[in-house]
Amino acid sequence: MAKVLIDPVITINSVDLSGSIASVTLNTSVADVTTTNFGSNGAVTRVGGLKDSSVSIEFHNDWDAAGVSATISALVGSTTTVAVKPDSDATSATNPEYSMTVLVTEWPYIDGAVGDLASASVTWPVSGVITESTS
Repeated sequence: MAKVLIDPVITINSVDLSGSIASVTLNTSVADVTTTNFGSNGAVTRVGGLKDSSVSIEFHNDWDAAGVSATISALVGSTTTVAVKPDSDATSATNPEYSMTVLVTEWPYIDGAVGDLASASVTWPVSGVITESTS
């Protein structure tokens, strides 16, 4: 059954920033490794190689002392933990929590025009695997 994201929980460096996030995308891909050989009957054969994942987040930015910009800007160039859960209910098989270590590669301090909502969009690479918890 399809679900609607209404109350997801997103924590970054153990700080719940859910109330300042407009969207989140957790993406995984796998390298396409060609294994074609002389016995492949004229067709390309493949196996999956290394996984590569990223998390993209669109923030509603603010510059409060404990706000989004202060939390994230201090992390640029380092790794930190990000956890994403579809709903604020208890973690379960139908509400899994995905946690990962990311490399904070970018932070746009200011991005917008006159009258725009202060926002910041980032895509950070995952370092290692994404862990799915169901309890």
